[in-house]
Amino acid sequence: MKFKELVQNGYPFERYDSIIQKTISIRHVSMKEDLRRLYLWMHEKHVIPFWNLDIPLENYKTHLQKFLQDDHQTLLIGELDGVPMSYWESYWVKDDIIGNHYSFDEYDQGIHLLIGPREFLGRGLIYPLLMTVLYKNFQIAETNKIVAEPDIRNEKMIYVFKKCGFQPIKEVKLPDKTGLLMAYERKVFERRWTDWQTNKF
Repeated sequence: MKFKELVQNGYPFERYDSIIQKTISIRHVSMKEDLRRLYLWMHEKHVIPFWNLDIPLENYKTHLQKFLQDDHQTLLIGELDGVPMSYWESYWVKDDIIGNHYSFDEYDQGIHLLIGPREFLGRGLIYPLLMTVLYKNFQIAETNKIVAEPDIRNEKMIYVFKKCGFQPIKEVKLPDKTGLLMAYERKVFERRWTDWQTNKF
């Protein structure tokens, strides 16, 4: 089975989170259904500085088509109670530029994310969403580490990753930003996932 198929086969996925009392669902990005939505999200003031994709619709359509055809990553939409509100890129480190910056294992995964609509910001929702996506990523038995490389200016996202258990490794120079390489070990996730489910966090 190809790397991309390992991730794709896990979606769509849905679970009720008793802590936030909402149904979290994660599905694949659809060009027909999500192009306009993602285009608008990329033009939100809180997204522009860190994604740099506030470009004309036709240019963004080309970008999205390219990303959907890229075998090293899977594009996802996160929903709360059926309302699309977040975008996720789950990727394999071995085929990504971040793999040039640390000694990775073959099944290491990486993640990018954003919350689109402003009304979902600052409500404590990103933690359960991120934990849910990480839960799905760690269902691939061979994966023992997940990395992130948020923009060093994005203090809120760095805080969220740390809250989930990601550990800062080092700053890395990437083509579009200076990122903070962060790593998350399976054993740390499993403990935090159990704590979250039992409301001990």
